[in-house]
Amino acid sequence: MTTSTTIPQGHLGELVRYFLRLGFLGFGGPVALVGQMERELVDERKWLTKEQMREAIAICQSLPGPLAIQVGIYISYLRGGFWGAWAGGWAFILPNFVIVAALGALYVYLGDLQPVTAIFYGVSPAVIALILHSCYRLAKLGMEDWLQWAIAAVCLAVTVILQAEVAVLFIGAGIVGILYYGSLFKRAPPVALSVTVAPILAQLAPTASSSILGKLLLFFLKAGSLTFGSGLVIVPFLEQGLVQQFGWLDQRQFLIAVAIGMISPGPVVITATFVGYLVAGFWGSVVSTIGIFLPSFLLVLIAAPLLARHRGNPNVQGFVKGAYAAAIGTILGACILLGRIAIGDWLTALIGIASLTVLFRWKVSNPLLIAATAVVGLIAFPILQPTWVMVH
Repeated sequence: MTTSTTIPQGHLGELVRYFLRLGFLGFGGPVALVGQMERELVDERKWLTKEQMREAIAICQSLPGPLAIQVGIYISYLRGGFWGAWAGGWAFILPNFVIVAALGALYVYLGDLQPVTAIFYGVSPAVIALILHSCYRLAKLGMEDWLQWAIAAVCLAVTVILQAEVAVLFIGAGIVGILYYGSLFKRAPPVALSVTVAPILAQLAPTASSSILGKLLLFFLKAGSLTFGSGLVIVPFLEQGLVQQFGWLDQRQFLIAVAIGMISPGPVVITATFVGYLVAGFWGSVVSTIGIFLPSFLLVLIAAPLLARHRGNPNVQGFVKGAYAAAIGTILGACILLGRIAIGDWLTALIGIASLTVLFRWKVSNPLLIAATAVVGLIAFPILQPTWVMVH
């Protein structure tokens, strides 16, 4: 694998404009967003090469936190340096924050959002289709040989059986990649060491606070620092803390929060903004958003200079190949787990199949597909009245 050593420096303005638009219109979860960035920034704008996109995906998937945001921060770093990473990353997050905080205000002041369940019913199978289609594109981008597919298969099986992504899978897959693609007689890649920063961040976080805002900040800092993989995998961690440990939300409120994260543009972990608003109003949404995303900036900015410096090392390249394969497997595993929640009757199965067919045959934008399936849900849900939605 070869990677060019230089990237043309871009202006902060173009980074901000692009990621504001992506944050406002980017539906479908982390894999769909990464697929959209790959299509627009590699194929169309030529901001980076396929090899650099492959590196970004593999390294960000091996770090704790939301994949799409981290890939956006990493690309912004390559394009605009240190300040470009902060500008592009927060521009990516801002539209999601505004939309979800507004929905939180509506929920608090106007009562239960009844249409949410109907929209969730129609949109969820389309989200599954978006993930599968994007994962297909990512597999074409970076899966090259039998070993990568074997790693992906193992990671898929472990993810489904344990119903969670296991952080050690990415490290183990990276080590396998070093052994097979790299050299046994060279030092382990610096990028592997960067993963150990996550527990350090957790230790540096405040250990106690008497205020609800402090508790929210601490909780979401830990969530962002210690949870590997996509926002879909962070959900069990959030449910345990928010519902069982602290009792800030009941089960239905939590499921609505997850639904809001899924149907809004941007990463699913924007659920943190909705939760923060329910628990402590506007400032609760602010500190929760900062808490869930801040570790991503710190981790990517620590890892990116190491990657830029050691990109040509065969051990680094081997680690990237192994971690990339693990990412494909665990994303597919998470997709299977999510499918159990999203598809529960003939109509949702039909929506999923039709959405996948449309994505493979025509160039349909993600927002258009989401809007169409949301309308189907709003029409069909009152007629069919499925009892399984938002239950299992």
